[in-house]
Amino acid sequence: MQNTKPPFRAVNFAPVAVDRTDNADGSILLRSRARLPDFDPSLAALFRRAVEKAPSQLYLAERAGDGWRKVTYEQARKIVDGIASALLERGLSAERPVVILSGNAVDHGLLTLACEHVGIPVAPISVAYSLQSSDLAKIRYITELLNPGLVYAADTGPFAKALAIAGANAEIVASKNSANLDNVTLFDQLAQTKPSSALEKAVGAITKDTIAKFLFTSGSTNLPKGVISTHGMLTANQEMIVGAWPYLEESPLVLCDWLPWNHTFGGSFCFNLTQRLAGTMYIDGGKPAPGLAEITVKNITEVSPTTYLNVPAGYSAILPHLEKDEALAKKLFSRLQMIFYAGASLPKDLWERLENLSIKVTGARVPMTTAWGTTETAPLSLMQHFFADGPGVIGVPCLGVETKLVPSGNKLEIRVRGPNVTGGYWKRDEQTKDAFDQDGFYKSGDAVRFADPSDPNKGLIFDGRLAEDFKLTSGTRVQVGMLRVTA
Repeated sequence: MQNTKPPFRAVNFAPVAVDRTDNADGSILLRSRARLPDFDPSLAALFRRAVEKAPSQLYLAERAGDGWRKVTYEQARKIVDGIASALLERGLSAERPVVILSGNAVDHGLLTLACEHVGIPVAPISVAYSLQSSDLAKIRYITELLNPGLVYAADTGPFAKALAIAGANAEIVASKNSANLDNVTLFDQLAQTKPSSALEKAVGAITKDTIAKFLFTSGSTNLPKGVISTHGMLTANQEMIVGAWPYLEESPLVLCDWLPWNHTFGGSFCFNLTQRLAGTMYIDGGKPAPGLAEITVKNITEVSPTTYLNVPAGYSAILPHLEKDEALAKKLFSRLQMIFYAGASLPKDLWERLENLSIKVTGARVPMTTAWGTTETAPLSLMQHFFADGPGVIGVPCLGVETKLVPSGNKLEIRVRGPNVTGGYWKRDEQTKDAFDQDGFYKSGDAVRFADPSDPNKGLIFDGRLAEDFKLTSGTRVQVGMLRVTA
């Protein structure tokens, strides 16, 4: 039967060209034929280029009452330079890094950039570890592992108990000290520091191997592992993204985004993509939870993104609002060039509802794409940069990424090697050793299969975990083995 669906909205995707090599041991090696362009040696260089390109462009915005607190690239540069100079004065390092306990916010972003300017690793921590834990066990564990020299929270009030642990041997910095804690440095004090010549020396000393972040992921273990993310990993991944989706450089990027920065999707992909493209990020205080999806809906009434990034649970939460309010749907879709989902597979019914909505309000199908990766791969290693009629395919290898498919029972495990892949876990040598095979490929534990075994250009399909873990549509991993033990 002939497909009568409307055409896709015009979007420039890079051509797909994948080489396949079948090895004697049964493994399969996949590579893109296209070359990975040179990438910035540091995130500081990435950000500073954006400042030079668009100094007056709105960079970050967050809700402030009925309006928005807005910071341009030029304004951000001045604040970042001040904070970075203050951090240098404190002698912080990988052995005494910066820990951030609170969620996405302008000050959080500026502090992150300041750390990245002077080679001081930053560790954004899941807010749930501080506010939803009765024993704060993960905060204790992370504090012992990192030994932070500075701990930040937007407001000391909600985070007072966590700060008592994480900040016991560190300077506490807060944008607001509602708990009236002693010896708290206000964020504005850091920003007022006068930059010195030491700042430019520190910026110039950063290399692709300098640690930018520690990102914590539980994976299949009970305690979170500190994944080392270097500057080169993160900047290389940005060139992989733009290389697959060249449309991103054709018009100014606008994001309205809630994805948490302690997670690789929000913190490594979305946050850095904004700077790579000198774009704008409206920080969305909503999330896919009762009473909070409405915040996202309110933000969409004021912001029309050019690319929309979310997890399936996020789309599920806002779709009822979009379907009953055509004006809201038109606001979301008016400039939308691509819908992206990750963190979990998009159910077919959500795909169809999103597609029908885009047809209704635009007369065309807004392309929907996805990718595959992990915290250890910064995050993207596979990307879908072709039009698809339904969910399932997770993409083809990114530029510069070698993808090895290794037989494991009746499945193929996906393993990757490239400049976007971590060197390991902070102070966990055994876990690091176990994460890589003899050829230096990161062993993901995820299984894939070919969409078309005769044509690698058609991409790969996620085929579950080799172990029993699985993900909810929110991206939360469920550990079946642990459920069985505690049942």
